Amino acid sequence: MFTGIIEAVGTIAAMQQTGGDVRLKVSTGKLDMSDVALGDSIATNGVCLTVVEFGGDYYAADVSVETLKRSGFTDYKTGDQVNLEKAMQPNSRFGGHIVSGHVDGVGELQSITETARAVEIWIKAPDKLAKYIAEKGSITVDGVSLTTNEVKGASFKLTLVPHTLQETNISTYKVGTKVNLEVDVVARYLERLLLGDKAAKSDESDISMAFLAEHGYLKGR
Repeated sequence: MFTGIIEAVGTIAAMQQTGGDVRLKVSTGKLDMSDVALGDSIATNGVCLTVVEFGGDYYAADVSVETLKRSGFTDYKTGDQVNLEKAMQPNSRFGGHIVSGHVDGVGELQSITETARAVEIWIKAPDKLAKYIAEKGSITVDGVSLTTNEVKGASFKLTLVPHTLQETNISTYKVGTKVNLEVDVVARYLERLLLGDKAAKSDESDISMAFLAEHGYLKGR
């Protein structure tokens, strides 16, 4: 489990095809590797990866076909910068929100606007994720815990302060950049919980406005 507070920006040093999967090697920059062990988890641009080899300034991990399918790793190349966060410890501060490292989909950057010392960006999420994104809610973008300040359909706005731009790879974004998205885990579980017994009968959610009204979650105007 992670918090979405980035510890370092690393660089992809190598990507090797291994029978359909990819063996990834990451140069870790300022990330403290002194307490890392084989089998530990490190979120890499928001994707929870298992360390299979490491040294003082790098680690290697295997990226499965499932991860390649659900994340932006298929477009990554040697030299790309990635946000890094080691798995949280029970005695550490919980500075962001609950982040599992399981990417829900890939979004695309639509616009970048400077506002005083901050930067506002709009990101278009896949349509299927729109229902999980709420104004002033939490979302993870390339592993970074952020607050959605405005939502329009499947698009949402983020306001990035200078510290976030300095400590993550977001400063490298441009219009068209693809980003890994993880929605708030609470929203996912709430949707499933609202299905009740129907959850065992179908893999598809059939929650609608009528369903919510019927079960008392919407008030009449």
